[in-house]
Amino acid sequence: MMFDTALLARLQFAFTVSFHIIFPAFSIGLASYLAVLNGLWLWKKDEVYLELFNFWKTIFALAFGMGVVSGIVMTYQFGTNWAVFSDKTGPIIGPLMGYEVLTAFFLEAGFLGIMLFGLNRVGPGLHFLATCMVALGTLISATWILAANSWMQTPVGFAMNGAGQFVPTDWWTIIFSPSFPYRLVHMVLAAYLTTAFVVGGVGAWHLLENTAYRRSYTMFSMAMWMAAIVAPIQIFAGDLHGLNTLEHQPTKIMAMEGHFQSHPNGAPLILVGIPNEAEKRVDYAIEIPKLSSLILKHSLDAPLDGLDTVPDELEPPVAVIFWSFRVMVAIGFALLGIGGWSLWCRWRGTLASNRWLHRAAVLMGPAGFVAVLCGWVTTEVGRQPYTVYGQLLTAQSHSPVDAPAVATSLTAFVIVYFLVFGAGTFYILRLMARLPRDPMPELEEGPIRSAGITPAQSHKGSAP
Repeated sequence: MMFDTALLARLQFAFTVSFHIIFPAFSIGLASYLAVLNGLWLWKKDEVYLELFNFWKTIFALAFGMGVVSGIVMTYQFGTNWAVFSDKTGPIIGPLMGYEVLTAFFLEAGFLGIMLFGLNRVGPGLHFLATCMVALGTLISATWILAANSWMQTPVGFAMNGAGQFVPTDWWTIIFSPSFPYRLVHMVLAAYLTTAFVVGGVGAWHLLENTAYRRSYTMFSMAMWMAAIVAPIQIFAGDLHGLNTLEHQPTKIMAMEGHFQSHPNGAPLILVGIPNEAEKRVDYAIEIPKLSSLILKHSLDAPLDGLDTVPDELEPPVAVIFWSFRVMVAIGFALLGIGGWSLWCRWRGTLASNRWLHRAAVLMGPAGFVAVLCGWVTTEVGRQPYTVYGQLLTAQSHSPVDAPAVATSLTAFVIVYFLVFGAGTFYILRLMARLPRDPMPELEEGPIRSAGITPAQSHKGSAP
């Protein structure tokens, strides 16, 4: 009785998307990493790169499969829980989702089998091409999904028909909406960083265990190069994304910064505090005067509006956005610190022996997933109370179904997801812990015989 249909539908979508997003974020980065490993093997003829390729391709296949399954489940909710939203935005969102299937998914599905099983059948060159096509497919998939999401955040290029539907008037404007380039870059870099720290954490774990030194060190070294290069670029891209959000979704920035009140002479940067939405203030705030104005408008005295300029019914949930944003930023700077530390150790020649760095890398292995989840929470909760920002309210978007029905399906999702995807994740962790220790098992040449069936003994020299 505490939850209405809209809130339960939001919780269900939030739960399923939280499970789903970690798998595409991992597979986007891992597909590109596999392409790099394959290319390095062809270039340097070093079998270590091929061994690493074979190791990570198994993990990629599992993550890719779980991502596909969890994504399919999400699409059904557009019809079951969000039928009004689907009806009103279908002329725009539908084609964008269709383009993702026709381009990215077909490309990935067409070349995935060759990448996984075709090295000894199609030759190294075509196998490398297949690996690159799978990596390209993951990037194209992210492009279409983020084009759809970015249009919901910054809707342009549409008109309303007599049935109250959003209909396209300019597809180029819809696809390349004002926030799209920033979201795409920010998400792809996040996927690369997430994968880098998973790979680096696995490599560091095995360096600490003193197993498979060359493979472990190669993984760790490549991951730390990625961290050192991409982390500062990601922070810069995130700053540009924030400036774009200030221009097109200022209410979201107000919630992220915890600015309940307007600041006509420069706004402080609130580092931490407890948002008090009832009293419209941040309790126990630790802040740096005027720094928020400097970051967002490049002037210490630049005025910044607060949530006091927004009607209460149009305010997003401030506490959730405030904290998810800070966790994401804190993890981003922690990843930057690990990357800088690795450069110092590399310069000192201690990258392979600094066990404190290895322990830190293991600890930060899952941090990228947490940052991705916090980023999506900031983005999606910050859009509230709209599904299409400024155009369609969430309260007007859900299906006309009873709350108990949504609650029942949500409960079923929670149970099934933790069982199925929990088991899959556990198996991936076991693969990460075990495979670098021993050579990858290869299938026997020739057909596999069923148990109890043995080939006939040969009778050399005997009459038939």
